Amino acid sequence: MEEWVGQQWHRLITRVADKRYPDAAVKLADEQNTIGMFFRALGGDSGLQIEASDATTNRSRRSWMQKLAGANSKIYLAWRDERSLRLPPLIAWFDDASLNRDLYYWLAALAANADAFDDHEWIVRNQHTTQRILKKFPGLAARYERLVSHHLQQRPNPETLQHDEAEAERAIQLALLQPGSVTAMPGASRRLQAVPLWLHPDPPAVATNQRNDDSNDSGQHGEDMREIDDIGRRQAEQVDEPESDRGLITVRLENIFTMGEFVNVDRGTEEEEDLDRAENVARDLDKLSISKTGKTSKARLKFDLDLPSASEDDNVLDDGLLLPEWDWKSKTLKPDRCRIVLMQTEAATPCPLPAHLMRTARKLRSQFQALAQAKVWHRNQADGQDIDLDACIRFASDRKAGIPVTAGNLYRELRSGDRDLCCLLLADLSLSTDSWVYDKQRVIDVIRDSLYLFAECLHATGDRYALYGFSSRRRDPIRVHAIKDFDQAYGAVVRGRIDAIKPGYYTRLGAGIRFASQRLLSEGNGKRLLLVLTDGKPNDLDQYEGRYGIEDTRQSVIAARQAGLLPFCVTIDRKGCEYLPHIFGKSDYVVIRDPKRLPKELPRLYAMLR
Repeated sequence: MEEWVGQQWHRLITRVADKRYPDAAVKLADEQNTIGMFFRALGGDSGLQIEASDATTNRSRRSWMQKLAGANSKIYLAWRDERSLRLPPLIAWFDDASLNRDLYYWLAALAANADAFDDHEWIVRNQHTTQRILKKFPGLAARYERLVSHHLQQRPNPETLQHDEAEAERAIQLALLQPGSVTAMPGASRRLQAVPLWLHPDPPAVATNQRNDDSNDSGQHGEDMREIDDIGRRQAEQVDEPESDRGLITVRLENIFTMGEFVNVDRGTEEEEDLDRAENVARDLDKLSISKTGKTSKARLKFDLDLPSASEDDNVLDDGLLLPEWDWKSKTLKPDRCRIVLMQTEAATPCPLPAHLMRTARKLRSQFQALAQAKVWHRNQADGQDIDLDACIRFASDRKAGIPVTAGNLYRELRSGDRDLCCLLLADLSLSTDSWVYDKQRVIDVIRDSLYLFAECLHATGDRYALYGFSSRRRDPIRVHAIKDFDQAYGAVVRGRIDAIKPGYYTRLGAGIRFASQRLLSEGNGKRLLLVLTDGKPNDLDQYEGRYGIEDTRQSVIAARQAGLLPFCVTIDRKGCEYLPHIFGKSDYVVIRDPKRLPKELPRLYAMLR
């Protein structure tokens, strides 16, 4: 009863203190694709993804009712960093949904035209950007004026504020009405109400993810797992787990439901099975403290973390196959940056095709046999199965006309036609493939089945093909597993190598594509297809996470095209549409949203591409 009364009081006081308009709210998820196109059309960086921003601390003055309700302590604003455009997951500033929607597009325009080298203070930077937008795109002026008019009605009256705060508030309102008119922000004893029409005055810094080398986030059967989609990356820190049974609090008090910053003492943890409560805690904390224990939780949340990056590994690379890597910040291709270690599983046991794939393989083989090279007559042969009548008539006519000719090349032979095509399939074997697709299969199992069926189908057509897998652990080494080379016959040995594949480390995709490109270029075929099979975006333990990896992969794809190759990506990452167009282009990728369909869809995609 006590808990129920508390919940009802919380709902009531929060509703009274909340000044937003939930009935007119617009969600980022509903507008994300259109905003992305709008952002890039106005000159925004095509390599930036559209993501939800984090809630940041609201340091402006709060009313007595908001303090009582604990409301308005966090606020969602927009900003742009080196890898994404961060927009609020939901906008409900105005009582009109069209205004909230217009605010999303105005913020996207603001971010697309912001000058990264403008080192003026916050109020001046936003005025400069606003002036730039209104000059380049005068059609947005009416939308901006409408937003300003409604927002000024929400801002405090300067007459009700203290002198220094009143001066600062007048400066903000004048800057909104007449961009460029305010050259400096007057000093104030405390920060004023946020300006949702401008970019964040002090956005949180972004760090590169660092994962434990021996971590395993694959999940187990029977776990309740939920992925938090509508929040941005969470800032985090890695901490050591305190020694058990030595904490100041060893008993969980059922009536205390609080959360706060990490203190390195044992608090007597207890299994949390309520996903809703766990998700609310993850949303409300500014920074998450992450530690490793030997326990497995039944309730799991999946979201992105911003962990401090490890120091960059600068050891000299002096052996193996050395490949360059693109540094997107300096816009240079650094030579001999990555080392490829080519591996092959010699101990793999030859095996037949798995029984659960037999029926599908028979069906696909029968379909692909129709694509096999047709037999054609090769004429003007010195020896063959039959006489070439055309050549004989031509020889007799020339002799009759007195032309000196020799009796040669008068036969024809029926041989298979040669199709000028080869394909290399590069499979991502990173640690993330150890996650579960459903109760009976992991991602690596789906990839294994896909390789089986792909090999069966291409063997039926007679096309030349090779199979490789790769994973990385920083830039030295990138482990490349040779499953089947172009000149190797398909059979039980190759199937044994496919059966032996297992999850490796991380996905330095640019290096993998450069290796595959070199291998394909050594083939003399006219049409050379590079097929990339992956389950996520490029990543690694070092700075390769985020924008660095995406830009390096993009440059490797551009280099492959310039060399005459045809790169194409197949992914089961349902967020692939956010970054793959920038890497592979608008039409050279496909997202298979149901991973269980990948084994059947992969051969069919190849048939379309050939």
